[in-house]
Amino acid sequence: MSFLGLNLANNYSLYAVPVAWAVAVAPHFYAISTYNAEKAVGSEKWDNREPKGNIAKVKDAKLSPNAQGKFLRAEAAQENGLQNLPLFIGAILVGNFARLPNSVLNNTAAFYLVTRLVYSFLYINNTSLFAANLRSATFLTGVATWMSLFIRAGNKLF
Repeated sequence: MSFLGLNLANNYSLYAVPVAWAVAVAPHFYAISTYNAEKAVGSEKWDNREPKGNIAKVKDAKLSPNAQGKFLRAEAAQENGLQNLPLFIGAILVGNFARLPNSVLNNTAAFYLVTRLVYSFLYINNTSLFAANLRSATFLTGVATWMSLFIRAGNKLF
């Protein structure tokens, strides 16, 4: 079977690790672009020499409440993605160690990446309780996705 020129019989799950990292840090670049585009005239541009200090400068930059919220939520989405990354990596490694079928590894990795993309989009743009709850459900779906690899690997090995 082939999809976009990829032979899906092959194991691509390890390639999902750098993609997951890119998906995790993407909200940070969105936050920077929001900050620079929305800051008040005369406010300092994003200073990459002191990235954590920039977060404290958000109020001084006089961003609109909407832009400030998106900035802060994008930074939080990045932090959440990086906190979850080691668990996803562990699950992928354990699944490979247990020699789970390539289709299981590939589909689980792809589904996890989709949940992270949806999660970040919902996190950054959420302004309602419904969107916040949907974001939480998406997060838990992603967690259940990588946890399933630990369970499947455990079932196969023991």
